[in-house]
Amino acid sequence: MKNATVSARVEYNVKTEAEDILEKLGIPVSVVINSLYRQIIYQHVIPFSLTVPADPKTLDEYSYAELADKLQHSYRQSLRGEGQSVAEVFDNLERRIDK
Repeated sequence: MKNATVSARVEYNVKTEAEDILEKLGIPVSVVINSLYRQIIYQHVIPFSLTVPADPKTLDEYSYAELADKLQHSYRQSLRGEGQSVAEVFDNLERRIDK
């Protein structure tokens, strides 16, 4: 029987991006949280690697092929209607600056 509530503060864009993906997959947020907690119990560890990501490459550090791949990937995403409009990107940037 589910009779407990979990409350956590997260960054707005992290929440909305994750929830959008879960909605597309048809998975409620509560199922993901419950699954994460169960894996922590079963494995006695956090069930994924926690690492500091490498600094992203700057444009001049990409080879022509790497840059072409990234642009093609982004173009395919836009054709599928994924991602954000330019207006949404700038709105998110402004929200981050205002914090």
